[in-house]
Amino acid sequence: MKVRWRRILVLCLLAAWIGTAWRQAHKPLPAGLHVASPVCALAADEVAFIADISAADAFGRATVSQGIFDSVLELVRGARRFIVLDYAAFGGAAVAAEPQRRIAAELTQALLEQRRTRPDLNILFISDAASGGGESAPAPELQQLRAAGVELVATDLDSLRDSNLLYSSLWRLSGRTAPRRLNFKANARKLIIADDGRGGLAAVIGSASPLDSQSAWSNLATRVGGGALQSLLASELAVARFSGWQGSSEAYGAHADCAPAAAASAAQSTTTVQVLTEGAIGAQLIAQLDAATATDAIDVAMYRIADRAVIEALLAAARRGIGVRVILDPNEAQMSGGAAGIPNQVVASELMSRSGGAIHVRWYRTHGERFHDGLVMIYGPQRAWLLLGSAQLTRRSLGDYNLEADAAIEAARAAPLAQQALGYFETLWGNRAGLGIEYTADFAVFANPAQSDYWLYRLMEASGFAAF
Repeated sequence: MKVRWRRILVLCLLAAWIGTAWRQAHKPLPAGLHVASPVCALAADEVAFIADISAADAFGRATVSQGIFDSVLELVRGARRFIVLDYAAFGGAAVAAEPQRRIAAELTQALLEQRRTRPDLNILFISDAASGGGESAPAPELQQLRAAGVELVATDLDSLRDSNLLYSSLWRLSGRTAPRRLNFKANARKLIIADDGRGGLAAVIGSASPLDSQSAWSNLATRVGGGALQSLLASELAVARFSGWQGSSEAYGAHADCAPAAAASAAQSTTTVQVLTEGAIGAQLIAQLDAATATDAIDVAMYRIADRAVIEALLAAARRGIGVRVILDPNEAQMSGGAAGIPNQVVASELMSRSGGAIHVRWYRTHGERFHDGLVMIYGPQRAWLLLGSAQLTRRSLGDYNLEADAAIEAARAAPLAQQALGYFETLWGNRAGLGIEYTADFAVFANPAQSDYWLYRLMEASGFAAF
């Protein structure tokens, strides 16, 4: 009898574990997530491509070109009614060496100056740990902003779906006493949106965080305006709201007209933008990859690639005769939740071998920093489609687990923005630089065909027990 009750108890605990895991992985998303804005036509001066590039010359000296946070600061200083920032990682984190740039201090001072000169300016800052209620204290810069009247909101990550099924369900059943970070949840959006001082909206959406220890990383962003930002602003306020914010949404209102793309489709020179978040990013990306034809080409510049649907879509595109080129970070200096070289090195080897060499891969030459881009380009003789922002090509980014934000931009291939993006990729791919700078290295330098590492990646990706 005692053995029988033990079995029943074990089965009940197992059922609770599996049931909790299933429920938390498939529960409805909080309101305001998985957003696909209307596709809006833009004037040429309402959108820009911005790149932060870090490399080293033949003597090992750092060469850095940055513009993302210059654009962020310009947006801050131009706002007249409100500013909304969404950066999980923020602050002058301690580093062994002097950081490339004191980004956190620059942004903090710009926000404080706006508060001093415009006391009626509303500022909302959404972060992963703004309240200090997690496993670490809030950054001193956030404390300064709170003292100056900036509204700080810590993202309620527990409201998001669980990607680490086995661990997160046990974490919930144990009363949430185990380490929270192993849930591998994140608000990964990296953006600022504000009124533009002329009654409209402007935003910088990208892959860069205002964290001093990451100030030397390579990143990409776009500065964009127009009506598509209405959906992004509403989503940001929704994130703040389900995270406990009690402020007034009316204080963060602005009107920006969306010129329907269909009405301007006859003009081949028209540039359009659509804001995408969470799983809507992956859905639109797969649709664009599947629609590409043999007259198109696909270029990818990414920090991480691991999502199986994207990998299969790239392989299918190569089988249709589409040229596919991929630049990846070698993942040698891993952040938490991964092993060195995983996932990129084994995924790149899979892409090369399964495509018979039709997919070409190069590695970005990092020197302690990271190649943190999030860019996919699909382009033909006349048009170019760009997807860039915070999302990586991973299950967590594209599967409605992380909070993410991207901009999908379509323009004539001859348009300045498309030419800048294509020129950027060609510069890195072909090492088109002086001073002996080598941006990228051949695939063989970091190729990893080891089956043990490949199946370790597959297990980590499928189980969610990884940062990708």
